[in-house]
Amino acid sequence: MSTSRRASTEAPVVSGELLAPVGNDVELCYQRFGDPEGEPLLLVMGLGGPMTWWDDELCLMLASEGFYVIRYDNRDAGRSTRMRARVTRGQLIGAFAGRKVKAPYSMADLAGDAVALLDHLGLESAHLAGISMGGMIAQTVALDHPQRVRSLTSIMSTTGRRTVGWQDPRLLPALIAPRKPGRESYIATSVAFWDVIGSAAYPADPEVLARRAGETFDRGYSTSGVMRQMLAVLTQPDRTQRLRSLRVPALVVHGMADKMVHVSGGRSTAAAIPGAELVLVDGMGHDLPPALFETFVEAIARTADRAG
Repeated sequence: MSTSRRASTEAPVVSGELLAPVGNDVELCYQRFGDPEGEPLLLVMGLGGPMTWWDDELCLMLASEGFYVIRYDNRDAGRSTRMRARVTRGQLIGAFAGRKVKAPYSMADLAGDAVALLDHLGLESAHLAGISMGGMIAQTVALDHPQRVRSLTSIMSTTGRRTVGWQDPRLLPALIAPRKPGRESYIATSVAFWDVIGSAAYPADPEVLARRAGETFDRGYSTSGVMRQMLAVLTQPDRTQRLRSLRVPALVVHGMADKMVHVSGGRSTAAAIPGAELVLVDGMGHDLPPALFETFVEAIARTADRAG
């Protein structure tokens, strides 16, 4: 595969927010950065996160490296379609404990959304980068639709095996606790939670966290949507054996101080994928600190170049 990635000193072109019908009465909201003739890079966000959690600056840096960057809201996040099935806290607790629970949709369904978005954009294949749940989705796309993936970057994610990549049990009550209604309550709860799971070595400015939380709420936040996504995560299969079959350039990035997905998840992912590069970052938690943007961009570009 020849590469069409050309770094540019010109300011990347940024689209507005657009909607793509992807089947099964689902529409995904997405946005594009950079030259459509560049190397397509699909960015997949994690649990409860809208596409805007892929920071604008990071997207622009990737576009300046010659990527045609597409970020999108998963179903049940941001401005994408809200599903209707009800999930109870009892179901979540049961799934967390390992009991069999039926989820409204699966990781494969979320991966299918990503592929349908590529179809909508007329892209035969793309580089994929996913964060947390987004890493699980990106891995699943690579397994279920290998011809659509040029390279794979899995960030602070895991294989689906329950004995690795575990969540600190002390986080579960905060994740499933009923939230008080209203914008200010959401902002306060969000800032407090990110203070717990963020990068201790790269502390975020509370004002920045509050502004992002306000934007997240304004774009459309759904507690029930987060619960549906969470159940998809808790009921996902163990992909370890299937990951051994991948023949795609792969990068795994994980913070050594991640409380949301233990670093064993990243280590196991890299060990399972033949030839994967593992980048472990001291002091990094479950976020993307701006101080590390250059590191992320260089690693993603390096991995994409291996596909050439």
